[in-house]
Amino acid sequence: QVSSWPFDSVLVANRGEIAVRVLRTVQALGLRGLIVHHAADRHTPAVRMADQAIEITGSTPVAAYLDGKGVSQLDLTGMAQKFGSVLSHIWVADRQSDLHATRIPELGARLLFGPDLVTSASDDVLASCRPGVTAAILNEYAQVTGDFTRNEDLRVPSDSLLEAVRAGCDDGRVHTTDATGLAVALMGDAIGANMLLLGLAYQKGLVPVSEDALFRAIEFNGVAVEFNRTAFRWGRLVAIDPDFVAAEARGHSFTPDSQRFSHDLDEMVARREADLTAYQDAAYGARYRRLVDRVRTAEKERTPGRKGLAEAVAKYFYKLLAYKDEYEVARLFSETDFAGSLAGRFVGNYRLRFHMAPPLLAKRDANGTPQKREFGAWLLPALKLLARMRRLRGTPFDPFGYTAERQAERRLIEDYEETTDWLLSCLDHDNHALALEIASVPEHIRGFGHVKIRHLTEAKQREAELRRAFETRRPASTAAE
Repeated sequence: QVSSWPFDSVLVANRGEIAVRVLRTVQALGLRGLIVHHAADRHTPAVRMADQAIEITGSTPVAAYLDGKGVSQLDLTGMAQKFGSVLSHIWVADRQSDLHATRIPELGARLLFGPDLVTSASDDVLASCRPGVTAAILNEYAQVTGDFTRNEDLRVPSDSLLEAVRAGCDDGRVHTTDATGLAVALMGDAIGANMLLLGLAYQKGLVPVSEDALFRAIEFNGVAVEFNRTAFRWGRLVAIDPDFVAAEARGHSFTPDSQRFSHDLDEMVARREADLTAYQDAAYGARYRRLVDRVRTAEKERTPGRKGLAEAVAKYFYKLLAYKDEYEVARLFSETDFAGSLAGRFVGNYRLRFHMAPPLLAKRDANGTPQKREFGAWLLPALKLLARMRRLRGTPFDPFGYTAERQAERRLIEDYEETTDWLLSCLDHDNHALALEIASVPEHIRGFGHVKIRHLTEAKQREAELRRAFETRRPASTAAE
């Protein structure tokens, strides 16, 4: 008699027609039919007819299921880095009956798998770790958090975050790598970082499922199958020979030249002069180089042994010269590899929509803030034409040059040149540090439109304070002139 059985539910560990037949028999006996399934089976007959269907996501839980193991997954989802962490509690056991909880308890984690360093070092995560017991696989890349939207100067303290994880886990089994950097360099896409980390964890013996099951789970997911397999294999290689992988990453980097850091000041100036030539013309680029060269010479002659001022001018004079106006937006969309980058990331039919607030067309809200409008793909040819008109920038024929924002941006360039000449006229060892601060003020001029105007006001106030302090440290002979 069914009523005498010591259970009232049956977990069906099958798929397809077999699962349907088993569920019919179970339900005909008056028992509840449960099924654990992957997202790909979400709309299959077996899942629809089950009394309870539990969907498992992620390669590891699915692989554990395919290996015949018991698996439980609890996702605590936020809005990723913008509005909070995303945590997953994953249990893997020999049998489903061995699992009695969904949340990993305090000090109960065997492995901390951390694609995000900031989240990995949070109190909520470390509370589940046990010093001397919990192993950790960490991505060294520090993803900027949502706090950056409120603090533009925010820096992620990577070293202290790593120390926190080491203190909360088994320090001897804390394995780290720049998974994001390797994924971009080796495969051209940071999305491979998680699978690369999984390969590292697997090779370290920390993933209790088979490689075959993991690869089958990747196939079931049906998204970028070969890409994910390759990323997993690179992760295994990181565990075996990290120096070899690092050398391969350097030799086969997909990182665009525009995203690569310059090795020295000469390279920085040469690259930025070329950028400004493309931005406007050769004379514009030469204007940039002349000021930087003048500062390099003065700094070397007047403050021997001191460095930093020429680098600051090279960085921030470029920032002011390359303000992003209508012509530059048009050039970046039409004369760079924007279309090629889309083709490399998206397949099939997709539509382009641009959200912009053109200063001559945008409506404003009650506070006077420009409101963005949506434009279709037809805008691309118009942007190409506008980019060709950039030689009008700054001339009387520039239709955008009469707005207050564009006039302010051009004044900033002239003011910076005058301020730099003033600093050089009285530069010495005593005021070099203050000169460096004044030259770096444009760092705080950020954003566009009304946001930029607000930051500009604050930056100018800071500059005025620094100039007063600089005046008190000017050489006496210069101050008396």
